Amino acid sequence: MKLTIIRLFECSAQDEIDLAKIWPEYSSASLRLSDTHRIYAAKFNERLLGAVRVTLTGTQGALDSLRVREITRRRGVGQYLLEEVLRDNPAVTHWWMADVGVEDRGVMAAFMQALGFRAQTGGWEK
Repeated sequence: MKLTIIRLFECSAQDEIDLAKIWPEYSSASLRLSDTHRIYAAKFNERLLGAVRVTLTGTQGALDSLRVREITRRRGVGQYLLEEVLRDNPAVTHWWMADVGVEDRGVMAAFMQALGFRAQTGGWEK
């Protein structure tokens, strides 16, 4: 089965289980889904392997909580996920990724730079 990137419009019971593994710090009730508050996820074999929260305001997009499950890291899942989020939102001309909750800032900084983001105080912008 192929890795796919999906935008969640509603969470199935399995999605909630998978998201709890990706983001143990969030309750399912705190994961609002709307036109401006989105969750994009990487799915493989009917399981979510990684996800990112996206908040849209006009031509600006804020990314947060980008995380890939540890057993799947270093295989391009996060890169594919972010590339698809940017592609799916062509009207957004300015992106911001906060560094809040980043596990390893050095690794994340290299990752974000590879995707064309610039380091700023408190995160990265593109």
